[in-house]
Amino acid sequence: MSSRVDPLNSLQLSDGTTVEEHDIVTTGDVLIGRDSEIELGIRGRTVAAGEDVSIGGSIEADDDCRLDTFCHVDGSVLVGADAYVGERVRINGRLLVSGDLDVGDDVEIDEGFEANGWIVIRNPIPVYLFYFIVLSHLLRLGDQDAAEEFASALAGEEVEEVDPVTIPAGSVISDDRWLVDTPATIGDDCRIHGNINAESIDVGERNTIFGGLTASGGDVSVGAETEVIGTVRTTGSVTLHPNATVRGNVEAGDLTVYEGAYVTGSLQASGEMQYITPKRSAPASDSGDSRDTADSGEPDGSHDAPDSGEPVQREGDAGAGDDRAETETTDDDGEAVDDDGEAEAVDDDGEAEAVDDDGEAEAVDDDGEAEAVDDGGEAETVDDDGATETIDDEGEIVANRAKAETENDRDPEVAESSDSDGSPTPTG
Repeated sequence: MSSRVDPLNSLQLSDGTTVEEHDIVTTGDVLIGRDSEIELGIRGRTVAAGEDVSIGGSIEADDDCRLDTFCHVDGSVLVGADAYVGERVRINGRLLVSGDLDVGDDVEIDEGFEANGWIVIRNPIPVYLFYFIVLSHLLRLGDQDAAEEFASALAGEEVEEVDPVTIPAGSVISDDRWLVDTPATIGDDCRIHGNINAESIDVGERNTIFGGLTASGGDVSVGAETEVIGTVRTTGSVTLHPNATVRGNVEAGDLTVYEGAYVTGSLQASGEMQYITPKRSAPASDSGDSRDTADSGEPDGSHDAPDSGEPVQREGDAGAGDDRAETETTDDDGEAVDDDGEAEAVDDDGEAEAVDDDGEAEAVDDDGEAEAVDDGGEAETVDDDGATETIDDEGEIVANRAKAETENDRDPEVAESSDSDGSPTPTG
C-alpha cells in the first residue's frame, strides 16, 4: 500500500474567496487536481493545474503558473513571474510571462506568447524537483549562506501566509454547481455562486452562498452570520449556528438549530431535532440588603427618618376613611410633634396619643373627642361645653369640673374651683 498522502483530498476555499465576473478570485495559491473541469477563470497568487485539467476562462497569476500535460485553457494566461507549460497544452488566447518561460513539446498557443526572461522549449521538469536540485547543488558546494537565502525565498518568509484554494481531482465547477466527491470546507467572508455538492460541507462565518448545500451522507454546518440562498439537504446532521440564514428548506437526519438562526422554509429531520439557547449569567443583586429587609419585616427606607420639620405620612391613615392624608413632623430628638408643637405618639391599640403641658397622656376616642388619663388612672374627656368629664371604669360620669372663668364684671381676685362632689367653692 502506498504511503503517499494526496494533498488535494478535499475542496477548500480560503478566507475571502469570491466568484467575480465568472472568475474564482483569491489572494492565495490555487491548486487544481487532475481531470478537473473548471468552467470559470482563475485569479490568484500562484496557479498550478494537474494533468488534463480544463479551465473555461483566463488565468491571472501574480507569481508563478504551472500547467501540466494535456491542460486546456479557454482564454489567455498572464503570469507575473515564471511560467511552466507542459507538453500538449492548448491555450486559446495569449501567453504573457514577466519572467522565464519553459515550454514543452507540441504546445498550442493561438494568439502567440511573450516572455521577458529566458525562453526554453523543452519538456520541463516539475518545479519542486528543480528547486530540490538547486538546493542540493548549493549544499554540496558548501555555500551555506546561498542555500539559506534560496530556502528563505522558497519559504516566502516575507509573503503573507494564506491558505491555498485546493480543488480535488475530478471536480466539476461552474456558475451553477460545485461538484466534488470529497469533503468541502469554506472559510470566512466568502461569496460563492452555485450549488455545492460534496461528501460533507463545513461553511465558516459571514459567507454568502447563492445556491444550496447538499451532502451525500455527511454532515453540514452553516456558520454564524452566513446566508445560504437555497436548500440545505443531507442524510446526516445539519447544524445552524447563531444568526445563520437559510432561504429555503432544511432536510436532515439530525437537526441542531442555535438561537438566532433563521430559516424561511420548512425544517425536516428524520432523527433528533434540538434548539440550543446559550446560557445567560444571572444579574448581580444586593442579596444582603434584601435579606436584612426581609428579616426586619420593614419595607425599604423604613430606617431613613427625615430630619426635623419634614412631613411623614403615617401608614393606616389612608384606610381610616379620611379624605386627606394626615402628616406628622418630628422634633430635633426624632419624636413626632403636632402643629402646636406638642409631642404625639401611637399606643399599642393604634390610637393617636399626645402629651399635654402637664405631662399627661392624651388620646382621641372614636367620637373625635380628646381623652386623657389623670393621675388617678381615670379617663377624662372634654365635652362640647368645654367642661371636663371624669369617667370611671363602669363608663359613668362621676364628676364635672368646670373650667375656671374670669368675668370682666367680677372681682379678678375671686376664682371658682370644684370640690370633690363637683360644687363650686369660693377661694375667698
